[in-house]
Amino acid sequence: QVQLVESGGGFVRPGGSLRLSCEASGTINYIGVMAWYRQVGGTQRELVASITSSEMTNYADSVKGRFTVSRDNSKNTVYLQMNTLNAEDTGVYVCNMRIFPLGTLKWSDYWGQGIQVTVSS
Repeated sequence: QVQLVESGGGFVRPGGSLRLSCEASGTINYIGVMAWYRQVGGTQRELVASITSSEMTNYADSVKGRFTVSRDNSKNTVYLQMNTLNAEDTGVYVCNMRIFPLGTLKWSDYWGQGIQVTVSS
């Protein structure tokens, strides 16, 4: 069974920084795309950033130049460095990975539980 666990969220003042981490555990064969989504209230999750297995990255326009996504394949972990945070960055950040587990014949999407990030003065 595969699980994703996020860490690093919390409260920060505008202009501050946070670094989120998400580690996958379990019987994993391969990990493809890793991504971070943000959800605010009952709204639909929006893609914040993603990184492919060849480390090509993609960002939402609202975070370009401020956020950096990276991965450590040896640790099955994806990171999101968030700088110059503002109130609009507040939300629940959810990790997503496309994983090919051992003992299966297909790729599947896995999601973390989500972690709260609050930016407020």
